[in-house]
Amino acid sequence: MSYIYKLIEEGEHQQQDFKTRIEDSKKIAKTLSAFANSDGGRLLIGVKDNGSISGVDPQEEFHMIEAAAEMYCKPHVGFSTQVWKAEYRSVLEVIIEPSKNRPHYAVDENGDWIAYMRKDDKNLKVNGVMVKVWEHGKSLKPHDFQYTERERALFNYLQRRGKVAFKTASRITRLNFNKTEEMLAQLICWDVLSAEYDKGRMLYTLKEDEESSY
Repeated sequence: MSYIYKLIEEGEHQQQDFKTRIEDSKKIAKTLSAFANSDGGRLLIGVKDNGSISGVDPQEEFHMIEAAAEMYCKPHVGFSTQVWKAEYRSVLEVIIEPSKNRPHYAVDENGDWIAYMRKDDKNLKVNGVMVKVWEHGKSLKPHDFQYTERERALFNYLQRRGKVAFKTASRITRLNFNKTEEMLAQLICWDVLSAEYDKGRMLYTLKEDEESSY
């Protein structure tokens, strides 16, 4: 079995998406930014959702991807391409590496710049906490970490309940939404909390090595 057939056999997943063709550069920018903000991934253009090969004109599709990456992603998303032949048709593979310049934003239908991440086979809108994590990264990690009563109240809740949603964290700590975003982002950057999507919303949990410390 050739390489391209092996890829198609995997189906769509967190690092792979099928497109019959690109009809709107603005729409595909969401997928490019989501891949770049997450673990990277590939687009197979000329492949239907069911895995059958429809084929494309690689040059036309390349220009659509180029416009998406440069005009509708901010900062622009880097990519590479490879053309494969299958069933006498052309499939364009577009490869997006995980970015060191997160967050990447894609413009939506209202002209707003939104950050996305890839989860399973979906592109999900990212909240302000993760944007701050990507913006600041490990630079927020302190040399001497001090917990305040707000963090302690949050940790006590997490030890009892396991997970916490953003609004609940704001209520527990008695911080406004902006301050709650900053606090959660700092705790994630300090490797104290982890964040994951669960049923369409972001939840925060204590890292395993922190659970027995407080």
